[in-house]
Amino acid sequence: MTFNDIFKSGFLDNVSSVSLFDMALALLLAFGIGMFIFLVYKKTYAGVMYSSSFGVTLVALTMITTLVILAVTSNVVLSLGMVGALSIVRFRTAIKEPMDIAFLFWAIAAGIVLAAGLIPLVVFGSVFIGIVLLIFANQKDSSNPYIMVLRCTGQQAEKAAEKFLSKAVKRCVVKSKTVQKGMVEMNLEVRLKDDDTGFVNELSDLDGVESAVLVSYNGDYMG
Repeated sequence: MTFNDIFKSGFLDNVSSVSLFDMALALLLAFGIGMFIFLVYKKTYAGVMYSSSFGVTLVALTMITTLVILAVTSNVVLSLGMVGALSIVRFRTAIKEPMDIAFLFWAIAAGIVLAAGLIPLVVFGSVFIGIVLLIFANQKDSSNPYIMVLRCTGQQAEKAAEKFLSKAVKRCVVKSKTVQKGMVEMNLEVRLKDDDTGFVNELSDLDGVESAVLVSYNGDYMG
């Protein structure tokens, strides 16, 4: 039997079509799971600037993945062509937040499992993952690093500010220093003793300190 004989024997006819009810049910469930992923993403986001378009992308990605897997499972020939078509797709968008990668894989996995008909698994798994992320993603520790941007009018003011910081915070490390005539600007990594940031007000009141800015550091500000 040759390869052509296999196709002539009715291989192309051995496909199962997806009913309209199954399609509607799968897409509605995918929309619901996608909305749940979107809400968890919105609650746990801890980046610099929240992007609502990425949240909408998670909903759409869940539904699109479900649609693709439904097509693949209903037609073997179509699945072969779709594998070849999707293999040439390349995405150039940079992922700035590490957690965004987890949400993208979550949306894709939910769409695949849902289209495979494992509805209890996708519901239980999504709820469990969502609870874990809600518990751990937004936990803030006083040992988390911050960046202090300090502007002083001279060397004496710089030393006074460093002496004050060494007592006010748990750890203080100079990351960069820019010196101009009559002005010194420093970027320091500080770790707080507790969640109280009132020391920044006292620091800005020191003689020779022009400004003191405290920024939550997540890896995007400094090289």
